Amino acid sequence: MRPIAVNSGAAMPLPRDLLEILQMLRKAGRPRLVGGCVRDWLLGLAPKDYDVEVAGLDYETLARLLAPCGATDLVGRSFGVVKLRMEGAEYDFSLPRRESKTGAGHRGFAVAPDPGLSDADAAARRDFTINAIACDPLGGVLIDPHGGEADLRARVLRHTSPAFAEDPLRVLRGMQLAARFDLALAPATAALCRSIADSFRELPVERIWGEWEKWAVKSVVPSRGLDVLEQTGWLAHFPEIAAMAGVPQDPSWHPEGDVLKHTKHCLDALCGLTAWRDAGAARRRRLTFAVLAHDFGKAATTVRQERRGEMRWISPGHAEVGGPLAETFLGRIGAPLDLADWVRPLVLHHLAHHQGQEAITDAAVRRLARRLAPSSIDDLAVVMEADHLGRPPLVCADSAARIRTLADRAHALAVRDAAPRPILLGRHLIEAGLLPGPGFKPVIDAAFEAQLEGAFADEAGARVWLRRRLAAP
Repeated sequence: MRPIAVNSGAAMPLPRDLLEILQMLRKAGRPRLVGGCVRDWLLGLAPKDYDVEVAGLDYETLARLLAPCGATDLVGRSFGVVKLRMEGAEYDFSLPRRESKTGAGHRGFAVAPDPGLSDADAAARRDFTINAIACDPLGGVLIDPHGGEADLRARVLRHTSPAFAEDPLRVLRGMQLAARFDLALAPATAALCRSIADSFRELPVERIWGEWEKWAVKSVVPSRGLDVLEQTGWLAHFPEIAAMAGVPQDPSWHPEGDVLKHTKHCLDALCGLTAWRDAGAARRRRLTFAVLAHDFGKAATTVRQERRGEMRWISPGHAEVGGPLAETFLGRIGAPLDLADWVRPLVLHHLAHHQGQEAITDAAVRRLARRLAPSSIDDLAVVMEADHLGRPPLVCADSAARIRTLADRAHALAVRDAAPRPILLGRHLIEAGLLPGPGFKPVIDAAFEAQLEGAFADEAGARVWLRRRLAAP
């Protein structure tokens, strides 16, 4: 495992306004930068959110000191949090706090701000050691009582304390953190997660979705997240994924192993593609889940049969079976309802390029674009490429060529990014002298079919087609 080059030799760059506030707070208390901003800085990433923990002050004093700096939001009073909004920025300032388990679930905690907590005690409530590193922003000193910097260097995700087990959401948080930062779960942490596997049912589905969404949008090595689920026994809570483990594949076509191993390779390949890296969050989300789900159907369809004189593992119809399974999975994890509309067609048609070059006709490409909507051939080509690259060390030049042909043909036909829209509309029928009524729909439907077949490509051609149809006996 390659160690991370931790950026602990340079000072953390801070926005000027935040630095001035920290200097002011230093006169009355003990400000610390904490959490993700410190972790990201150590990794050489630009911190996006700055969280500040201030010891030595009570809540009222903290709020009073921050009030002249901008608009303050005190809704986090019970947690000891003040949100400060300034022009173009928002910062969270909080008091150190103790947490104790009072009931089941993610919210079953009593939180007690405690301005007198030591740095070590304040850090102990955090989930993983890599998130329990604080920084004295003015003294330039790292405060790392749980060895988080060393774990970053070793690419290890380790729980901070036994209190980790009190919040089952932390297991799914570990899933997405491992994928985002290419980390391996410490064996003791995996064992602790296994011991609380039954507490999954306590989690509200919206929190489950929050962690899966981060995995889908922010991953660098998504397979690391699935590794965490396997090692902790939590994969059983996602049966569509778990069912792929151990499902055999023809080794001449899939030397990498079973269907789950293939899916992991596909996901990692996806995140290496320029199209995925340059995509916004919405597109990353649908592409990642489509690749995750593209072979869900193999668990139910894989059989050993004779093909071309040899016994082989094959999975006939797995794309058709996988579409509904993708929808079920997305519902299970609390995804927005419309996400399935984008993902399902990508799963259903991820083998479209296997029909051969001769099948990639203009009409077939137009019809494929229509079936994929609201997703697109552009999206499908990315899913196909990730699938093609998920069989290391094999690379099939013929498959790659068919994917390029499909994408190029869609581009030439102006349907790569979206499905074709009907050219002939009701107004054209009215212009031709027809009265609105039940007879409109069959004509418009027939016109669209003719358009997909290439009978016309613009309004002028549509009008010619309509005149001929109306003139026909």
